[in-house]
Amino acid sequence: MRTSDPQPRPLHFLRGPLPRPHRRFRRAAARVTVEPDDAWTVRYRGYDPDEEGRREALCTVGNGYLATRGAAPECPGGAVHYPGTYAAGIYNRLSSAVAGEVVENESLVNLPNWLVLTFRIDGGAWFDVDAADLVDYEQCLDLRRAVLTRRFRFRDERGRTTAVSQRRFVDMRFEHACALETTITAEDYSGSLEIRSGIDGAVSNSLVDRYRELGGQHLDLVRTAALGEDSVLLEVRTNQSGIEVAMAARTRVRCGGTPAGRERRLVEREAWIGQDITAELVSGRAVTVEKVVTVFTGRDRAISEPAVEAARWLPRLGCFEALLDEHVLAWAGLWRRFHVAMEGQEEAQRVVRLHILHLVQTVSSNTVDLDVGVPSRGLHGEAYRGHVLWDELFVFPVLNLRIPGVTRSLLRYRYRRLPEARQAAREAGYDGAMYPWQSGSDGREESQRVHLNPRSGHWLPDPTWRERHIGIAVAYNTWQYYQATGDREFLTNYGTEMLVELSRFWASLATYDPVRDRYVIRGVMGPDEFHSGYPGAESGGIDNNAYTNVMAVWVLLRTAEALESLPRQARRELTDTLRVRPEEVRRWEEISARMFVPFHDGVISQFEGYEKLEELDWDAYGERYGNIQRLDRILEAEGDSVNRYKASKQADVLMLFYLLSADELRELFDRLGYELDPGAIPRTIDYYLARTSHGSTLSAVVHAWVLARAHRQRALEFFVSALESDVADIQGGTTREGIHLAAMAGTVDLLQRCFSGLETRGDQLVLNPYWPEPLGMLEISLRYREHPLKLRISGHRVDVAAGAGMHRPIRVTCRGQECLLEPGATVRFPL
Repeated sequence: MRTSDPQPRPLHFLRGPLPRPHRRFRRAAARVTVEPDDAWTVRYRGYDPDEEGRREALCTVGNGYLATRGAAPECPGGAVHYPGTYAAGIYNRLSSAVAGEVVENESLVNLPNWLVLTFRIDGGAWFDVDAADLVDYEQCLDLRRAVLTRRFRFRDERGRTTAVSQRRFVDMRFEHACALETTITAEDYSGSLEIRSGIDGAVSNSLVDRYRELGGQHLDLVRTAALGEDSVLLEVRTNQSGIEVAMAARTRVRCGGTPAGRERRLVEREAWIGQDITAELVSGRAVTVEKVVTVFTGRDRAISEPAVEAARWLPRLGCFEALLDEHVLAWAGLWRRFHVAMEGQEEAQRVVRLHILHLVQTVSSNTVDLDVGVPSRGLHGEAYRGHVLWDELFVFPVLNLRIPGVTRSLLRYRYRRLPEARQAAREAGYDGAMYPWQSGSDGREESQRVHLNPRSGHWLPDPTWRERHIGIAVAYNTWQYYQATGDREFLTNYGTEMLVELSRFWASLATYDPVRDRYVIRGVMGPDEFHSGYPGAESGGIDNNAYTNVMAVWVLLRTAEALESLPRQARRELTDTLRVRPEEVRRWEEISARMFVPFHDGVISQFEGYEKLEELDWDAYGERYGNIQRLDRILEAEGDSVNRYKASKQADVLMLFYLLSADELRELFDRLGYELDPGAIPRTIDYYLARTSHGSTLSAVVHAWVLARAHRQRALEFFVSALESDVADIQGGTTREGIHLAAMAGTVDLLQRCFSGLETRGDQLVLNPYWPEPLGMLEISLRYREHPLKLRISGHRVDVAAGAGMHRPIRVTCRGQECLLEPGATVRFPL
């Protein structure tokens, strides 16, 4: 039942209202619905079924091994509630008949629902939040401790009032444990309480409406069993990948410090097992139900088999409070590493911390041994089917400077799939390694063959497999990890091999154009994603995407630099193993000096022929449709095609300015023989800003970055839009399908690297701050090459403090000023 909700409050900072988000991000409901409390708490007051999906995603609790959405424990999955639990790397492949053809899709599997817990009083109806007469209701996510609390009071048909409080967490210390505590208090009556606690294995993947026509039944029941008086076990197996998943649940009831369960009865039905427990409710006295669950899968290391381990570990675990103490201690250590403070900006601070929380709940030290990548929508839902795309490009910079060991493990996910990428390149007629745009369990291309336009109802060919620039992201991430950590062992044994194979791919994809006397790359798709081809040739790709061509050159140059940086013996062994010949390296050098880059009207062209496309009437479409972020869907539903227009979904050319500094970019263009005059970058930014619909949450991140130098106020507007991406669900309903992990990490990186001007290159820490003085003091903790550092940045100075230790000094440069920073010392740069 819906309860009244206070008017949502907009984000504020700058000691006043935030700048309004860019107009193409706005929608009627684009307002933050978190209630102000403190900078460590996200609180939702009132119950609104229409908002439940978004709240479930934003109130997900996890630990990098698994995560559970913030769903009501008493409610099964349906139109309002979706109690999804996902474990990193648990995929399953199903075939479905769609639009007259059979398609295969691999999905991150929705695992059994361990939350199941409801109750009834004096034999009445089982509690259901949607049917209850709610007196008050709130959910509170404690960011510091990663604990979700739910409190509500309801009145039954006899006028009796009951108060309920629930706490839950997914243990960061022992990754296989989850816990739910429910406290029930009869405020003005006494009676009999019956509690039902169980595990539900009869679940499917059905969260995303667009996927409803696709197969979603991924789990087969293996067995259920009782484990002693207070515990049960459920074991399932994925029906294609054959991964076993076991959950064991222990439920105990107490009143005060005394056991209170008077009677227990085992309840079993198909793929469901639990217990009904009877207790007495006495007016004013609380009855507490404590549910502790263990989760093991067939992908875990150092186990016998999942069901055995789940059953063995459950009795070893302490009570809720004991587990919570260890969990909170683990998070305290993480928050020291991820410390970001914005003086006087409590609301923005809260959202940044929420973003950090969800980042670490998706990838943490518990992820390191799992052989998994970065799922683009976290472990929070089923959009993109849990696949790994290019989002790590935005995630790794945050991890590199805090928990670089996690980045290393996630890069090894790419390395382990290098043989599959080599095979994909061979089958496509290329050399080297061709990584897939969407990746899952084994590294094959998981991009869907057809996708549904919900506006028209049409199933359309999906051309995103042409986004070859995913290989650029893999190379860039590899090199940036090395720059931030100096991890020579990784570069020697893993990184350089990936770079070599990626260079081979780009060198084979590039062909020589004798008319231009330059190399060209044809038939690709850029980051824009709107343009899959030219008018009349909708799916053939486009030619000479500027981002792809320039960054391909960057990959070739970094590969040469990586080879040169290896010890002589290691370099000889690697080049012999990979059969890298001098003539191959010379061809890389030639391509890196003769790549074609298109220009028109004094700006860098998004791709060859872009200037011939039609201009779109943005105002007319805005008036007609309101939200025009997904212009591709709107135009297709009208019988038109976005390929006809100068319109971008998100930053494309501008990604060059996001990844590379102006100095690096000018060096590349100088090498290629192109003059990049001082006005070219701002002209290019303004040109594409006017032609972008911002249909991706990443668009706000990139535009905030590229505008920070010359258009600070507009950069802050986009920063606000990036902060609001999920908390305000600016895309109109997509957050319920899973948070946008790259956008969340991107907001942290905007503070960490963009506004601070921080770079890690050339074996030094480079600072060039553009932090607006009205924002007060920005304080960031990070680690650079094992040095724990604290940066304090204001409008007039930068302080860099190093933690004590025995490390070698590091070079720090700020706007031409250079110094050596010793362990335990602090340097100050006036601005």
